[in-house]
Amino acid sequence: MRHLPAGLPPALFLTDPKRTPDPLPVAEQLPQGWGIIYRHYGAADRAWQATQLVEIANRRGLDLLIAADPKLAMQVGAAGVHWPFAQLATARKWRTRFKLMTVSAHGGRELRRLDANTFDAALVSAVFPSNSPSASSPLGAHTLRALSGHTPLPLYALGGLNAQTASSISNAAGLAAIEGIVDAFER
Repeated sequence: MRHLPAGLPPALFLTDPKRTPDPLPVAEQLPQGWGIIYRHYGAADRAWQATQLVEIANRRGLDLLIAADPKLAMQVGAAGVHWPFAQLATARKWRTRFKLMTVSAHGGRELRRLDANTFDAALVSAVFPSNSPSASSPLGAHTLRALSGHTPLPLYALGGLNAQTASSISNAAGLAAIEGIVDAFER
């Protein structure tokens, strides 16, 4: 695996209102130093759930990032924001407000447009076949290795990550998952 710079979690748990309607039990079990990306997609209870997640994160030594919602991140005291690639211009305006900022990328063209002055890391997806309704054709481990040369940013592998597929990732600084983490930590 590529070196993980200090201050970045080794793994990120992504939430999803449909696939993880209650992410709190999983968040309570994550190892110290890991991160959570809370994706609320406009859910009515987003402020309550973000507050619960930041309390867990603070108590357990986790980093909480709020996806595409810097105002909510500031309101609850989250460590940072995770941005969709389509919001690059907006993200640049928020850099100085947060400890961590990550961004999604789906290939070399997008990775080449990212800069280390704005983002701390990029989540590259989908690496393996994924249950996500928005997942594109999987890139595969070989393509992920090649893409790592297209950016100065550390890369998190996302999409279809689980105990079996994670062992084939190289040149990724970390792992990001939904079901792979839920399956490992859900009771």
